[in-house]
Amino acid sequence: MAEDNNQAADGNQQAAGGQQDKPQLQFSLQRIYVKDISFESPSAPEVFKQPFKPKVGLDLNTTSEQISDDQYEVVIKVTAQVSHSETGNTSFLAEIQQAGLFRIAGIEGDQLEHTLEAFCPNLLFPYARECIDNLVNRGGFPPLMLAPVNFEAMYARKKKRAAGESAETTQ
Repeated sequence: MAEDNNQAADGNQQAAGGQQDKPQLQFSLQRIYVKDISFESPSAPEVFKQPFKPKVGLDLNTTSEQISDDQYEVVIKVTAQVSHSETGNTSFLAEIQQAGLFRIAGIEGDQLEHTLEAFCPNLLFPYARECIDNLVNRGGFPPLMLAPVNFEAMYARKKKRAAGESAETTQ
């Protein structure tokens, strides 16, 4: 009977030890910073003499890079080109690369890719939006007030497109 109790205790210790062997999930945002920023208003000051009728072109990209074993840099690049809707002249061009340094451990494969391409950009985008609005406002124009972006949907479309392309190549 005492031997049965000892064996059960050893089994519990091994189970606890097995849980300790797994890397614990760790996620933390260590720093948010602007990596690059640019504003151009090639038609100033003439652009201010006419009614402002904007036509907005927006480009949004994300990239990520592993810096060390558990550190990743995620960058959102937002480019807004606003031109006069009637003349086509560029009113302004604003560009920002909003970056974040993340510590991520215990996440691998598809989960890591999802974290870097959807979750991290979701955290950074409000900072990029505020920076673009501030930059445009300092250029003498009304803020752009960019709508929120669904990075989850962007990631899902990218995965679906990649799956479609791989299915085409196998046929």
